[in-house]
Amino acid sequence: MPHSIFTAEFRPAFGFGNRHVQTLLPRFMSLAPLARCTEIINLPDGDFVELAWITSDGGSRHERQTPLSDDAPLFVLFHGLEGDLKSPYARDLLNAAAKLGWRPVMMHFRGCGQSPNRLPRAYHSGDTADAYWVLGELGRRYPHALKVACGVSLGANMLLKLVAEQGGDGLDLAGAIAISAPLDLAASADVLNQGFSRVYQRHLLKGLKAKVAAKLANGPLPVSIGAHQLNQLNSFWAYDNEVTAPLHGFSSASDYYARSSAGRLLSEIELPTLVLQSLDDPFMPRDLFSRFSQPSEAVRIELSDRGGHVGFIEWHRGRLSSWLARRVARQLADWSGLPKPQAVSEAQSEAH
Repeated sequence: MPHSIFTAEFRPAFGFGNRHVQTLLPRFMSLAPLARCTEIINLPDGDFVELAWITSDGGSRHERQTPLSDDAPLFVLFHGLEGDLKSPYARDLLNAAAKLGWRPVMMHFRGCGQSPNRLPRAYHSGDTADAYWVLGELGRRYPHALKVACGVSLGANMLLKLVAEQGGDGLDLAGAIAISAPLDLAASADVLNQGFSRVYQRHLLKGLKAKVAAKLANGPLPVSIGAHQLNQLNSFWAYDNEVTAPLHGFSSASDYYARSSAGRLLSEIELPTLVLQSLDDPFMPRDLFSRFSQPSEAVRIELSDRGGHVGFIEWHRGRLSSWLARRVARQLADWSGLPKPQAVSEAQSEAH
């Protein structure tokens, strides 16, 4: 086994090991209560994204007893395809960070927040520009705070691509965490068009097509199909070829998948990065990591035999709970001892 790939400690709850059960079970579990404050971040091209700032830690109180200081560590979450703050993993991960005293915030991709976005374009798996802009803004606001970013599914692929593009010091981040990343988008599109996985494909496409249909009703889009043809698109290959690609400057679905997949970039990552993945993920092939070059030494991949897609539900302390939240909390605790940006700057000044 390559030096960067390890066996994850996850063990599914007894009787809940099936990959589809793991994938769907979080939707039937109670959501952690979180209070939030919404902020609109305007982008250079005239569009915007919504940030959800978490103001409670899921306890009985709806507000923290004491405000966080400006140098409190910052946990930035990027959700998956058509995700939002109501996604179970978002609640679990943000709540886990809040309980550790971190400042948690989630960036909603364009059109995934409480309001539709302004422009015809939306977001896609390789669209790193908005995340880069938001991370830059957070760096300006909190220059002395330790920062860690976490991406889930589509957001994980995007984050890994961004981290690879920017190098070890191109982002004000101490580390990155990627969960259930579809690192080979073409392979994932193939898998999602087979067997029971078509249920997930149909569900996700329904939400995507509804948003595009609403935009078509308000005016023309730079796509060559109308509302009727849009409704007939029944696979990611078809949708990405007819909608995602032309809306975002790709020549075809194949071009989009090839240029946006982060798997080919794992060997270029310099920032400390944790990748959490299950071999039975119904969104991607089992041999996913054998398709890529050796990851860099900055990357630690933890693979589990089971867990489904963003599932990882275990039996812990007498109840069903998220192993992902527990594993991410442990990683945040490990990284919390890293030098803060201020300390790094001071050390560099002394060296010169």
